[in-house]
Amino acid sequence: MFFDINPGEKEVFDLIQKAAKKINVPVYIVGGYVRDRLLARPSKDMDIVCVGDGIALAQQLAKDLRPSPYVTVYQRFGTAMIRYNDIEIEFVGARKESYTEFSRNPEVFRGTLEDDQNRRDFTINALAVSLNEEDYGQIMDSFNGFKDLEYKIIRTPLDPDKTFSDDPLRMMRAVRFATQLDFTIEDMTYESIIRNKQRIHIISKERITTELDKIIRSDKPSKGFRLLFDTGLLQLIFPEMAALQGIEVINDTGHKDNFYHTLEVLDNVCRETDNVWLRWAAILHDIAKPPTKRFSPENGWTFHGHEVLGASMVPRIFKKLKLPLDYKMKYVQKLVLLHLRPIALTNDHVSDSAVRRLLYDAGEDIDDLMILCKADITSKNEGKVQRYKENYKTLLLKIREVEEKDELRNWQPPISGEDIMKIFNLPPSREVGILKTMVREAILEGELANDYEAAYNFLLEKAKQLNLKVEEKI
Repeated sequence: MFFDINPGEKEVFDLIQKAAKKINVPVYIVGGYVRDRLLARPSKDMDIVCVGDGIALAQQLAKDLRPSPYVTVYQRFGTAMIRYNDIEIEFVGARKESYTEFSRNPEVFRGTLEDDQNRRDFTINALAVSLNEEDYGQIMDSFNGFKDLEYKIIRTPLDPDKTFSDDPLRMMRAVRFATQLDFTIEDMTYESIIRNKQRIHIISKERITTELDKIIRSDKPSKGFRLLFDTGLLQLIFPEMAALQGIEVINDTGHKDNFYHTLEVLDNVCRETDNVWLRWAAILHDIAKPPTKRFSPENGWTFHGHEVLGASMVPRIFKKLKLPLDYKMKYVQKLVLLHLRPIALTNDHVSDSAVRRLLYDAGEDIDDLMILCKADITSKNEGKVQRYKENYKTLLLKIREVEEKDELRNWQPPISGEDIMKIFNLPPSREVGILKTMVREAILEGELANDYEAAYNFLLEKAKQLNLKVEEKI
């Protein structure tokens, strides 16, 4: 069986072949590039394995190219990388590996192509294409990886218990590939993940979160989270999310399963946007429902304050998962805090002042908040869903109307705290905050025009109540 080499590939393949011939090493394309090409998926990363010195091969290829590209050498790992025609090409010598119980970093020895294929995580990633003259373009398939591609199966080349025990991150990768490619994890491989799940503890949070991120960026992340939960991995790497699962019934009254609701919200968001941080907001929007869950005979199940507690949990979860603690975390925190506000406005007659407050609090993130709000409309009751969606459309129109009229996106009051200090000759103080709040609240309530002159005159009236004297008009 031969690889269908297109004209764009042939140029770079021929150059690699000639470089390998000069240093007398057999050479192969392996792994993800072969898999993705056979699946007709785009790929910009190419892994090259030679039976010899991978770094020397990269350096020889760089000499042959004009202009000569820079060779990035990773001496510790015995690998090298160059960029050519927008493709990132990584070179490594064929190797075999030996693992110890408490580390996923193996002892590495030079090996054959077969040794290198044996160490691969899954059969679909163990496929290789020869670039050697005698069998140029032939697919080397020692583990029926081509058949597994055809039948959409994730399977380890060797004993899955050894594969996952050696490198437990491969369990996360199995879930990630199943999610990205919409494949099924083969039964023995799946059962081995369940048996070996505790081994995930030897993997760093950064490496786990990298795989989690790839699951979240997929077209339908719910598949990955279901697999993580069902295998028991989620309970170990993200217990706060796993805690959402389950329904409690008291007096024949139950609540929705908040884990599966969260997955539905996440998939809804994914149909609207690629924004990974908005997807994180979907994952975390109900994260505090377990600790805020209460039952009373009068009201049934309630989760009062879960948005406030959830927002306070976001920094801790981000820190634990080694996610960025910068504006991205603040963005997610804001959306978690505000996610109930639009839904609450759809329940009643929407006043201009309520919409103004929503626009003020959400600022530039109002559109993303509304995407999250719409995604959060889930129910088995189709009539209820349709009713909420109609109210949602009404609210959107109201937001646009108020926004255009009052220019409130990213709005700040027309008089700042510095202005107030100059007008009344005040130092930073409680009085400055009181006056600034009075202006803001009056504008949001629609009692005051959103301009400097109106705000200044308003302040003059309010200042009398605080016995303040005007120093200057600015």
